[in-house]
Amino acid sequence: MTHRDLDSILRHAVILGALAVLLIPAARGSSQWFGWLPLWLLGMPLAAWWSLRCFPLPQVALRLPRRRRVQARRCRGRRAQAVQLRKVA
Repeated sequence: MTHRDLDSILRHAVILGALAVLLIPAARGSSQWFGWLPLWLLGMPLAAWWSLRCFPLPQVALRLPRRRRVQARRCRGRRAQAVQLRKVA
């Protein structure tokens, strides 16, 4: 879902919620399950739309590229040779 799609969905939700609150008297009341209906029909979509407009979603995914890591190799220095000599003896 793109930024424009989400913006369009929230804009339509605000318009429909405002129409419901203005035209349907029962939508101005409250429900036992949902509480004050104008909050859910108009307030929450407005808050979501405002937050999308003021704090937009990132344009690209924040997925970092995987780095190819080389497996560690044993060091063949003096210390490694000394350890090998101790094991043999």
